[in-house]
Amino acid sequence: MKTTLTFLFCLALSCAATLVCNAADDGWKPLFDGKSIDDWTVRGGTAQYRVEDSAIVGTTVEGSANTFLCKGPYSDFELELDVKCDPELNSGIQIRSHVYEKDTPQASKPKNIRKAGVVYGYQCEIAKAAGGVAGNFWDEARWTRWHDDFTNKPQAQTALKDGEWNHYRIVAEGNRIRSWVNGVPCADFTDDMDSSGFIGLQVHGIKKGAGPYEVRWKNVRIKELGEK
Repeated sequence: MKTTLTFLFCLALSCAATLVCNAADDGWKPLFDGKSIDDWTVRGGTAQYRVEDSAIVGTTVEGSANTFLCKGPYSDFELELDVKCDPELNSGIQIRSHVYEKDTPQASKPKNIRKAGVVYGYQCEIAKAAGGVAGNFWDEARWTRWHDDFTNKPQAQTALKDGEWNHYRIVAEGNRIRSWVNGVPCADFTDDMDSSGFIGLQVHGIKKGAGPYEVRWKNVRIKELGEK
């Protein structure tokens, strides 16, 4: 009996070790450990970020510009996270993004000068379901347009669930960028403007007298993709 129990105990330890090794070998790495955001950088505005219940919580600040909690740069990767956003608030996930190093004319409207420090680049949209654009990519502070057309994607238009945790998956590989919301295929486009840049979690600016509103992110992880 003792020999059998010893064998079963050793077998259990072996299986656990195998699972840990397999998890390490699959390439996934946490971007957020559920405890601290000290190795992230706030850019763009003055919105507040904190850690609560193993999630990053972003809170609006009246008068603030769009604000981003950033880490990177990253080039080719698969990114997964869960997000829960107040329906009144617009948010997003920046990828391959940058900041203007000096005051710069906006690409889509040259008379509109973007100040140094403003974040620009690909933004995977987080917004209430009625808008039908969650999971699409907005070109933040540069071309200010959508990169994909959801007109003929009715499932994508209704993939996000208001007031609930939603699972986002983003794959950026070469010049092709794709997204899924709750397992539903959403954006799929090609673009050559940016091959690398930081990832950023957005707290959108709000109108005077509105809010405060919050957006939460958890289970943030990344798998960097090597050359094929």
